[in-house]
Amino acid sequence: MKRNLNELVTTILTKINHLNQLKQLQSHLTTLGHSQTHFYAFKLIRFCSLNLSNLHYAHQIFNHIHSPNIYLFTAIITAFSSQQHTTFKLFKTMLNSNIRPNNFIYPHVLKSVKERFLVDLVHAQIVKCGFLNYPVVETSLVDSYSKVLGGLRDAHKVFDEMSERNIVVFTVLVSGYLRVGDVEKGLMVFDEMVDRDVPAWNAVISGCTQNGFFSEGIRLFREMVFAAGLGEGGFCKGNKPNQVTVVCVLSACGHGGMLQLGKWIHGYVYRHGFVVDSFVSNALVDMYGKCGSLELARKVFEMDQRKGLTSWNSMINCYALHGKCEDAITFFEKMVECGGGVRPDEVTFIGLLNACTHGGLVEQGCGYFEMMIKEYGIEPQIAHYGCLIDLLGRAGQFDEAMDVVKGMSMEPDEVVWGSLLNGCKVHGRTDLAEFAAKKLVEIDPHNGGYGTMLANIYGQLGKWDEMRNVWSKLKQQKSYKIPGCSWIEVDDKVHQFFSLDQSNPKTEELYNILESLFGNGSEVVVEM
Repeated sequence: MKRNLNELVTTILTKINHLNQLKQLQSHLTTLGHSQTHFYAFKLIRFCSLNLSNLHYAHQIFNHIHSPNIYLFTAIITAFSSQQHTTFKLFKTMLNSNIRPNNFIYPHVLKSVKERFLVDLVHAQIVKCGFLNYPVVETSLVDSYSKVLGGLRDAHKVFDEMSERNIVVFTVLVSGYLRVGDVEKGLMVFDEMVDRDVPAWNAVISGCTQNGFFSEGIRLFREMVFAAGLGEGGFCKGNKPNQVTVVCVLSACGHGGMLQLGKWIHGYVYRHGFVVDSFVSNALVDMYGKCGSLELARKVFEMDQRKGLTSWNSMINCYALHGKCEDAITFFEKMVECGGGVRPDEVTFIGLLNACTHGGLVEQGCGYFEMMIKEYGIEPQIAHYGCLIDLLGRAGQFDEAMDVVKGMSMEPDEVVWGSLLNGCKVHGRTDLAEFAAKKLVEIDPHNGGYGTMLANIYGQLGKWDEMRNVWSKLKQQKSYKIPGCSWIEVDDKVHQFFSLDQSNPKTEELYNILESLFGNGSEVVVEM
């Protein structure tokens, strides 16, 4: 009889799609005397939380049980694993009820906690209950420590003490380091991996790209392709790149200006049918646009049958980036006209404002700024203010630019003051340039670039004492200066050059060639 009831309940649950139907089943079980039966309560809680996404009623079912066991606690904690307060409260209730945890419950508790001291508390419980040597528990600990502030050292310690390390825990630690921008350590951990799957490759390639290490991301992609055994025809012996990989490496190609590699990846995408993926299509548009191949960007855009907001934004920003202000505006107008649920967002207006800046369309740019607020209800962000001030500054409208600064709903940052400073340089407004440069130095006093600009401005104004003071402070603070950097692609290989960098093995040869280009006897000053 019990077996028949179990089968009946399982069958009924497969047909339920509404909470009222679940309540009817619950009432029937209560009538049969099973209101406190753990087996059925477990099934109801799981179905209510996973299939109906109703955490509130799942919690009500749990609260109705007088003496819940470890399986019921696991079910309800799993359901609330994205809510720190509720999950930890349930976990404490379970411990206070003298119910011994199992190894399945800890990963869900750790998933919920977002504060360092709570991870430490759960870690202590894991050690106390003897579950530290379970791989799934150790992996969850590494993941949780890597996501809380200052926890990476402990994450690596747990990792080092593991008796067995699988691909998942390696990937978790690599992602943790890359998430905080420590690319060097992330790559060191990745290099220790003997076996690598697609998620591991994707984690390290995307992490490098997101942190601005574009050449590293491209190098790793090449290594992945080689490891997978991909030939010209796309034959694959192992883990081949997927959509996520392609999107990440296309972003790196766009930032690094690697058009030829980007075209090869486009061919790979075509051979493997990824073009139907909107994310890949958007990435191709963005890559071609950043590499200056606007015609190819537009062709990919036109081929996309499901043009979303991201596609339109990519084209608008591509045209704006290359000074094609009229084309950017035309695309915006087409986007608004086409409808289809596509509505401009904050990214759209950044592209429009940049386009107006390059085209000197002050009145039109100011109009778009007002349109963004009044017609679309978009609250201006710091990037929008920076674009508007750059537009006004380049046009020499400094009174209007300062009015915008004073009317901002947030504190001006480096983008705002830098935009104003650029306009001052163009129009020779050394007085206002001094004010903007001082603000930049206040925001980042250790940035030698800002200090140098301020010292040069003082020199132009004849304020020699002030200039000497700035130079003196720069020396005392050991200020840094972010070096200029450029990339060039030769024979499918990216060469990277930094300002004043002498580390290139062919530095002397490069200088000699440059000198010959300028003619014998002429002095050449080159920053590399």
